[in-house]
Amino acid sequence: MERKTFGLFFLLLIIVLASHVENGGVEGRVCISQSHHYKGPCLRDHNCAMVCRTEGFSGGDCVGFRRRCFCTRGC
Repeated sequence: MERKTFGLFFLLLIIVLASHVENGGVEGRVCISQSHHYKGPCLRDHNCAMVCRTEGFSGGDCVGFRRRCFCTRGC
């Protein structure tokens, strides 16, 4: 029984450490700015992100009730 408990604890420890390393261990701040080139209602995040990348940002999301495209990048 003690071996199973140790094995389970070890497995959980590995999972926690792997998820921590994958994210870099630190979450950075994200700066947002409304897109200047996106036209029309923002229906898909992918389309917004593609337009934002042409504006020099790392990505973008459709935000709010009015569905505006906001570009994102690390601060």
